[in-house]
Amino acid sequence: MQAPPSKMNVQPLIASPFQGGYVVLRPGLPGALKISNAKYQELRRGRDCPSWLAGAAAKAWNVDLHGKPLADHVLVRAETAYGFGHATYELNLGCNYDCEHCYLGLKRFEGMAWDDRQRVMEVMRDAGVVSLQLTGGEPMIDRLFPDVYEYAHELGMAIDILTNGSRLANRGILDLLTARPANLVTVSVYGASAESYDGLTRRPGSYKTFLKGLQAAHEAGVRLALALIIVERNAHEADDMKTLAARFGVPTKTYSHITPTIYGGAETLPSQSPEYLVPTTARKPFRGCDAGRTAFHVNPHGMASICKVGREPSVPLLKEGVEGLTRLVDIADGLLRRQGGCTGCGLQSTCGTCMPLVTLYRQAKSPLANYCQHKERS
Repeated sequence: MQAPPSKMNVQPLIASPFQGGYVVLRPGLPGALKISNAKYQELRRGRDCPSWLAGAAAKAWNVDLHGKPLADHVLVRAETAYGFGHATYELNLGCNYDCEHCYLGLKRFEGMAWDDRQRVMEVMRDAGVVSLQLTGGEPMIDRLFPDVYEYAHELGMAIDILTNGSRLANRGILDLLTARPANLVTVSVYGASAESYDGLTRRPGSYKTFLKGLQAAHEAGVRLALALIIVERNAHEADDMKTLAARFGVPTKTYSHITPTIYGGAETLPSQSPEYLVPTTARKPFRGCDAGRTAFHVNPHGMASICKVGREPSVPLLKEGVEGLTRLVDIADGLLRRQGGCTGCGLQSTCGTCMPLVTLYRQAKSPLANYCQHKERS
C-alpha cells in the first residue's frame, strides 16, 4: 500500500531531546544549537518563537523567526525515556548494481509494506532517534523511498543517505532533496573511468549514470560527500578519483578495507587491493562503540540489531515496539565481548577489529592478516 500524501507543513527547525541534552537543528544544514532544559521547556509551552531562538537561528542558519508562530516554524519533539539518538535504516537489500566487493552478498528485493515501515519509524522516533541514516542496497530505487524520506522528516529526524548516485539525476528525487534537504548525501565512487567503474559494478553504463547524477545533485545544491572505494580493480585510479572529487569541492573519505559479507561469505575478499590493506598493527585500537546503546540498525524487515555487522540476535520492532530496544544493551555486551580464540589474547588492548567483525572473518575463513595482529607479529 502506498503512503498517503503528506498533510503536515515542512518544519524548518527541530527542537529535541538528544542523548541526555537538548538541541535545535535545521535539517539539511550542519551544526546544532545546544539548549538548556529550561529553554526546551519554554519551546514546549510557547506560542511564539522566543527572541533567543530567533537570534540564534538568524546567526546559524539565516532563518528569520522574529515574531513568528512557534508551531509553524519549529517541530518540538517530545521527551523520551530511551537514550537513543542515532539509527540506520536499511530500506531494501536490493540494488541496481552488482559490485564485486559488496558486503551485502545476496541482494534480495524485499521490504515491508508502508504501514509497517511507518510503524517502525514511529518506534525510532519514540526511542529518541534524531539522526537517521537511510541505506540499502540502493535506497533510492526502493519504491517507498520518497514516502519513507518524507515521513522521517515529518517525525523530526535529520537524514543522511548512502547511495551509489544512480538516481540523483531523477527529477522526482532532486525535487524531494531540495524541498526537504538531507543533512548529507554520501555517494560511493567506484572508479575514475568507465572501464574500472563499470567493471566493479558489473553494470555497463553505470559510470556515465554516476557522473550525470553527481553533476545534477551538485547543481541543485544537494549537500554531498564522496566515499572513495578503493579495490584491486581501481587502485591505479586512486589519485584520479581524488581529482574527480576535487572538481566538485566536496568532502571525501577513502574506504579500502574490504570485509566478508553479512552472511560470513568470502566472495568479496579477492577484490581487496593488497596495496591499500591497512596493516592491523597500524589500525586504531577498538575501544568500544555506541552500538546498541545510543545507536542501532534496522533491516528491511523491521529487525533491530546493534549495528550493520552484529545483526544477530535482533529485536522484532513490529512485535515488541520501542520496549524491545532496551534488550540491545545486553545483546551488545554479549557480541562485543572477546570470544573463542580471542579470549585472553595478549594483544586485545591494541586490536583494531571489533568482535562481530572478527566473527564474520572467521566464518569466511579469511587469512589472519585481514583482521588479526598475530599474523604480523609472528
